[in-house]
Amino acid sequence: MSLLPRQDRRYLEDRGIAFREATYGNEKGVILSGITLPEGKYQVGEADILILLPTSYPDVAPDMFYALPHLRLMPEQQPPRCTEARLIFDGQDWQRWSRHNNHWRPGTDGLWTMVKRVEEALEVAQ
Repeated sequence: MSLLPRQDRRYLEDRGIAFREATYGNEKGVILSGITLPEGKYQVGEADILILLPTSYPDVAPDMFYALPHLRLMPEQQPPRCTEARLIFDGQDWQRWSRHNNHWRPGTDGLWTMVKRVEEALEVAQ
């Protein structure tokens, strides 16, 4: 069962991003596996990223994203701001990154837009 539009799957495949489409209860999402994190910034070098897909995706933007394991900034081992909430999805406890998207362009944006937002958020987190 495919949750993602063909162009989103093609984007992920072309970038070499391992992914899995998943449903859990009424929620649908895509899990990006082994995303490389900025070197030395977190307690781990890579994480899985969950992006929940709204019912009307891709006309409606994904809002936040989720990380596993829960990320902590080095060297203090403090969580990044706005990551205190949790989400159980696919039987795992994900760290919610509250980063909202107010600039989605239906018909233009896709998962590539969200992946770029995730990469930027991981880079600039404090």
